[in-house]
Amino acid sequence: MMTSSERIGDVVLDVQGLTTYFVTRWGVVKAVDGVDFQLRKGETLGIVGESGSGKSVTALSIMRLVPSPPGHIVGGKVLLEGQDILELSDGEMENVRGSRIGMVLQDPMTALNPVFDIENQVGEALRIHKGMTGEVLETEVVDMLRKVRIPAPEIRMKDYPHQLSGGMRQRVVGAIGISCDPAVLIADEPTTSLDATIQAQYLRLLRELQELTGVGIIFITHDFGIVAKMCDRVAVMYAGKIVEQGDVRQIFNNPSHPYTEALIQSVPKMEVREERLYSIPGQPPALWDLPQGCSFADRCRHTHDKCLEAFPDVFDVGDGQVSACYLREKEAVSAES
Repeated sequence: MMTSSERIGDVVLDVQGLTTYFVTRWGVVKAVDGVDFQLRKGETLGIVGESGSGKSVTALSIMRLVPSPPGHIVGGKVLLEGQDILELSDGEMENVRGSRIGMVLQDPMTALNPVFDIENQVGEALRIHKGMTGEVLETEVVDMLRKVRIPAPEIRMKDYPHQLSGGMRQRVVGAIGISCDPAVLIADEPTTSLDATIQAQYLRLLRELQELTGVGIIFITHDFGIVAKMCDRVAVMYAGKIVEQGDVRQIFNNPSHPYTEALIQSVPKMEVREERLYSIPGQPPALWDLPQGCSFADRCRHTHDKCLEAFPDVFDVGDGQVSACYLREKEAVSAES
């Protein structure tokens, strides 16, 4: 098996200042507010955070599937292999989805159409983007199902979604996502509906497919356990912003943002006996009424006056790890010197 450094190559996706707002009757919801990250070939980037932090909207913005109205991508760049796909027309973007960027959604029953069989749904992208038809298409569909470990694919491709188990449906969605050999695969909490055993098998399958194809994966989840198993780097989101980003081992061993520290602390530890599990106090802020300063200030035990006045810059705390927290300002200065 290849090591992480051997598998990872050049940057395939460069997201710069991505900003997506929703105009609602309560006000302007800043769902994604100046998000920056890069994804390299063969790399898995985990995006983690509580529900409502902006993870899925970030993915939909990259795919240009934000419902409009009320959603609008109001700024930033999404460079896919050097091309800014936010500048493409709707027709040009249709050629990108499925061919250069694939997506695996968290609920396969809503991602799959109940009135079409598996052969039709896996073959759709191949027909559209590669022009395959007839026996060539059928052979390719069987091959894709075999890659995702669907037993007896020649038979099961004639089935409908309701005839498959949850794990098999999720594998079919994965086959659709990788069918045209995309440069980037976005997996939006794909293991949510799977039990622990099937979840482990699915994660192992994604890793094997990545080693086979070199696809860069954005793995969206709220589960730090999955991040530890699956990801090379992790970006932590809170209230529409990335507050910390770095190598997975660095983040786990030395979290630099209080929110990251709290998320890791809230993961149950089987070897430790506790009467009550840790939970982060308070609630995330309303995205249509964000505070002037740090969005996490009301829930943070390190808050001081500066935190309430302005949102902190992103500080480099060393070895590629960055954190948007005033606690790391001195560390960033010392690292530069």
